Amino acid sequence: MDRLILHSDRIVPLSHARLSPGQAGLLAGWGVFTTLRLYRGQPFEFHRHWERMTRDAARLGIEMIYSESEVASAIAELARVNDRPEGMARVWFVRNHGGIWADDDPRAATDLLVFTRELVPWPAEHRLLIVPHAIYSAGVLAGAKMLSWAQNSLLAERARAQGYDDALLLNEHDELAECTSANVFLVIAERVLTPPLASGCLAGVTRDVLFDIAPRAGIELREQPLTLDDLARAEEVFISSTTREVAGVGVVDSGQGKVLRWPVPGKVTEALETAFQQDVEQKLGNL
Repeated sequence: MDRLILHSDRIVPLSHARLSPGQAGLLAGWGVFTTLRLYRGQPFEFHRHWERMTRDAARLGIEMIYSESEVASAIAELARVNDRPEGMARVWFVRNHGGIWADDDPRAATDLLVFTRELVPWPAEHRLLIVPHAIYSAGVLAGAKMLSWAQNSLLAERARAQGYDDALLLNEHDELAECTSANVFLVIAERVLTPPLASGCLAGVTRDVLFDIAPRAGIELREQPLTLDDLARAEEVFISSTTREVAGVGVVDSGQGKVLRWPVPGKVTEALETAFQQDVEQKLGNL
């Protein structure tokens, strides 16, 4: 992680930042966050990230006391002073008040925290481990990207300890939902299928971009509930996220002795990856 961070309205050294132990959001995981790609010092697709954070903040009763433009500018400035033109940024909005254990200091309703760092290295071929009953699609906060991320972090850590790159999470109906930090896609009969938001998956920003660019690449992409049987008949599997962009999956392990394999990259995956890179270049050229 880079030396300087943004804390509300100030850029300070990480070692100098101070948060109250009585901050309700930190004690209860009461906040929202997102991870951004930095290209040429700018947060990519920031408006889409902002819209999702705003929706999730409303669900969690978090006041967004900062404006979209000032936060975007502050992230770009943090990337500049950290000499991080290419990399990633993590943005948190943390609720300060609420609950019986919160302190009564007269601080603002919400803290803003932003860190930057180099990109996480991802493999050319992802290996996933299936985890049943990891998503409850009917939950009040299903699909929200919130500070309470311990379950996802734990499941990712367990998968990596067993030699996998991520966990593939099933919901209470044994349907595919998402990975711990990525959306999942199957290619069946040259169509790309991904779980609907009703599965409990996150409304990923890269997922959203792919719905825009797939038709331009001559690829049909649609939402559909997906089962393990669909996974078994898939011709290709890939995942998407802000830091991975579009990444092929070569192995999925059921954890019960059944291992599925695919060549990486598949032709549809490769076509979408190329279309995504072209979209990035076009949008950067318009800045």
